[in-house]
Amino acid sequence: MNVLLTGATGFVGKALARALRDDPKYTLTCSVRTESSEVPGVKVVTGDISGVTDWSTALHNQDVVIHSAAHAHVMDDDKSDSLDAYRRVNVEGTLRLARQSVEAGVRRFVFISSIKVNGEQTRPDCPYTEEDVPAPVDACGLSKLEAETALLELGRRSGLEVVIIRSPLVYGPGVKGNFASLIKLVDRSVPLPLGMVNNQRSLVALANLVDLIILCADHPAAANEVFLAGDGQDLSTTELLRAVGEALGRSPRLLPVPVSILNLGARLMGKKEMAYRVLGSLQVDISKARNLLGWKPPVTPQGGLEQCFEQENIE
Repeated sequence: MNVLLTGATGFVGKALARALRDDPKYTLTCSVRTESSEVPGVKVVTGDISGVTDWSTALHNQDVVIHSAAHAHVMDDDKSDSLDAYRRVNVEGTLRLARQSVEAGVRRFVFISSIKVNGEQTRPDCPYTEEDVPAPVDACGLSKLEAETALLELGRRSGLEVVIIRSPLVYGPGVKGNFASLIKLVDRSVPLPLGMVNNQRSLVALANLVDLIILCADHPAAANEVFLAGDGQDLSTTELLRAVGEALGRSPRLLPVPVSILNLGARLMGKKEMAYRVLGSLQVDISKARNLLGWKPPVTPQGGLEQCFEQENIE
């Protein structure tokens, strides 16, 4: 099966490219922005992603497109100025690729979306499902929803099989951003006032997300469906920090500060979004993928955290 992968130099894309390269079932082509990009398989330079990108060479003789490239969310982004940038890549660029995929005879289009389409926070034990009414609250989530809606409509009109996978926070070898900062704090035994946080958050190990994406690239029942990704086991922030410490072989220094005090401090410092991520709940229900596809996450959260520190897995 011939697969075109976009975003092959990104965090998820790199792991996807390695997995597809190592599976004899797939012949991999990676689209890249510049000639200097190092990726496995065949490389095709397509440049920046927008509504005018020419994908024709990359799409030649492809069966499946896995579109993981995106304009990603950044904490404290200036949302008043960012929506156009998100739309240019996540909506216009995605639709350009999908329309040219139809013209090229591609059978299936797998779109890596975000749980931000559903929203930012859930009530405890009320996880998001694929049937929920979308409620994005920022430019990233809105642009992903607009892309999803347009892709599904294009699929209905053209016969292109569209699969959408919404992912929460992804962690694994080479993770960066806020998760990497959290790992460093635990590793340095920095005291953290997070010993009484009883929220519930769904995460997805990189290995689990890659496994689900590859399954969706070919499974007959995945066509024209939306799936939520996750580990299938939710953790509170306190439990996550302890699990990170266990993976590091350290005991995190967690101070028992009431959540009400932490929320007040976050509001006073203008860190409302950070408080959502650290103190609030965000759960996803992966029952649909389990039941419809027979999918089972191959690694546990603890196993996924341990993989973060296996140097041989980091390229």
